[in-house]
Amino acid sequence: MSNTSRRGLLAVLAASAASVPLGALTAAPARAAGPATAVEPFAAPAGPGTALSSVTQAPLDASHFSRLTLHTPLTATVLPGTPERTEITSGGERVALLTHGARTVLLPGPERTFTENKKPFVDDFGRTLPDLSLPEAERRYWGSTPGGGSWSTLGPDETDYSVVPGSGIITLTTDYASRHASVRDDGITDVDVRSVARFDKVPTGQACSYALSFGYRNSHNNYRARLSFVTSGAVQLRVEKEVDDQVTQLATALTLAADVPAGTDWTIRVRREGTLIRVKAWRSDLAEPSGWAVEVTDSTFGAGRVGLRALANDGCTNLPVKLIVSRFQVDAATWEAPPRVTHRHWVRVLPQPFDGNWTPELEQTIRGWAGSTAPDVLAHAAMFLAGAPAVTSGTGPAKDKQVLGEAGYGYLDPQGDRYEGADFHEYMNLGWTFPDGTWTGPSSKQGGNLDCSGYTRMVYGYHMGVPLAAGEDTSGTRLPRKSRHMADHAPGVRIDRTDGTAPPAATQLQPGDLVLFNADSGDDGVSATVDHVGIYLGEDAAGVRRFLSSRKTVNGPTMSDLGGASLLDGTGTYARTLHTVHRI
Repeated sequence: MSNTSRRGLLAVLAASAASVPLGALTAAPARAAGPATAVEPFAAPAGPGTALSSVTQAPLDASHFSRLTLHTPLTATVLPGTPERTEITSGGERVALLTHGARTVLLPGPERTFTENKKPFVDDFGRTLPDLSLPEAERRYWGSTPGGGSWSTLGPDETDYSVVPGSGIITLTTDYASRHASVRDDGITDVDVRSVARFDKVPTGQACSYALSFGYRNSHNNYRARLSFVTSGAVQLRVEKEVDDQVTQLATALTLAADVPAGTDWTIRVRREGTLIRVKAWRSDLAEPSGWAVEVTDSTFGAGRVGLRALANDGCTNLPVKLIVSRFQVDAATWEAPPRVTHRHWVRVLPQPFDGNWTPELEQTIRGWAGSTAPDVLAHAAMFLAGAPAVTSGTGPAKDKQVLGEAGYGYLDPQGDRYEGADFHEYMNLGWTFPDGTWTGPSSKQGGNLDCSGYTRMVYGYHMGVPLAAGEDTSGTRLPRKSRHMADHAPGVRIDRTDGTAPPAATQLQPGDLVLFNADSGDDGVSATVDHVGIYLGEDAAGVRRFLSSRKTVNGPTMSDLGGASLLDGTGTYARTLHTVHRI
C-alpha cells in the first residue's frame, strides 16, 4: 500500500498533550492538527462517565528535546541472539532497535500510559435462548450481553431463564426463592445502570419483586434497588443491602404508584459514585423524573457485578409469574483496577524490511523519528478502544470514510453470538482491491467492526502501510487475512513458537509484536492451530505482559480481562495458549 491511505490523518496523540481520554479527542483529519487539548480523564464533576479509556502523555518541554540531541555519527552494533538485531546508539544511549528481516523499529520516546475502562452497552435481548438443539450441559440460558460480558443465571433451576427476541424472561415457579441474573464482570465500581421490566400478572396472596443489583459479590452479598409489586397493584421502591443473608433497608420504602395493571413496564435506574448511591424508578411509558427518589451513602461493597433479581414472596398464590426484561443498559461504568500499561516504547514501521545494512538513508529516517510524537503502531491500535472518537479520512481510497474510532467485533447471530469476518475495509464500509487484483466488497452489517485479524490488518496494513493479502498468501510479503495463516506467512521474523508442550518464553518479545494463540475457540468451524491474534502492548502496572486484540466477549478491541485476561503471564487462557510471536 502507499502512504496515501494514511496521509493527512489526525496526529491523535501528538505533541504536548497532557492527559487525553480517547473519547475527548475530536479532529478534522483532512489537515494536519495541532496539539491535542489537555483534558483530565477524571475531571470534575466526578462520576462513572469520566473514567474513559485513555492514552496519557506527560507535557513536553524544551528539556525533553534537548536530551534528544543525537551525536554524529550514530553507532550501530549487532546484538547477540536470534533473530539478529542492530542497536543504534547516540552518546551511549539507545535511540533505536532494528530487527534483521523486520520493518518494525523500537524507539524510546515520551512516556505514555495506556488505560482501558468499561465499555457502555445495551442488552435488548435480540436473540433466542436456550438453543434446544445443544446438549443440556452446553445450553446457555441468557447468553452474552452485546459487549458487557456473559450472563450468569442462578437459582433455583436453569429452565426458569430463557430469551425470546426482545425479552429476557425469568419465570417464578416457586415462592421465596430468589433468581439472580448477573453480568460476569466483577470489577465494576462507579456505574450508571438501568433496566426495563414488567410482570405478566399482578400477584395474589403475597407480592413479587424485581430488583436492579449492583456491587454484587454473590447472591448473599449485594446492593439492590427493588420494586415490590403488591397484590393491590401498588408499586413500592426499596433500596437495600444484603450482607451474609441479612437485609438492611438503606432508605424508607416509597410507594410510587397504585392500581398498576399487569404488563406495565417499569424502569429502575441506579447511579453509584464512590459511596453515594442514587436511585429512581418510574413507569417506562412516562418521562424519566428529573430528580432522584433516593440518595444515600454506604461503603459496604466496593467492586462487584451489575444484574437483576426476581422474587415471589412466600405465600404468592398465582405462580408461575414471569418477569419480562426488555432492556438492560449500562450508560457508564468504571473498573476498580482498569488495566494500565506505562512505558517509553514507540513502534515505527520502515518502508522495507531492515537487511542488516546501516545506511545514510536509514540514519536519516531514525533521526527523523527521534523524539517524534506522531502516531505510531501503538497509538493507532489504541484508537479503536472503547471511547475512541470517530476520525474520517480526508483523502485517498477511504476519503470520507471512518478510519479510526471505537470498534465492535461483529454483528449478532440469532443466539446472540458475534459473527467474525469483519476485515479492515469492512470497518470502513468500503470495497477493496488487493495487490493480486482480488476485489472484496463491503458488508452492510460489519461497518464499524473488526475481528481479531481484521484489527491487526487495520493497524499494520491500512494505517502503517504493510502490504495486505486478500486471503491466505504464502509469499511472506503480505499480511494474510486469517490469524492461522499469519502465524506461518506474515511478513517479518518469527521471534518464538511453542514446542508443543508449553507456551514460548518469548524472551525477545517487544511492543508491537504479533502474539498468536491456539485458544481452540473453533470460531471458524475448525480447530485451527492458531485462532486468535493480538498486538503486544507491554507490561502493566502489575508487571505482567499485556496485549491488545479484538474479542467477541468485549465486542471489539481490548487490553482488559473481561471474558479472559489479556495477559501472557499466569494461568489464564491466553497465557496458556500463546503459540507464536512474530515481528512484522
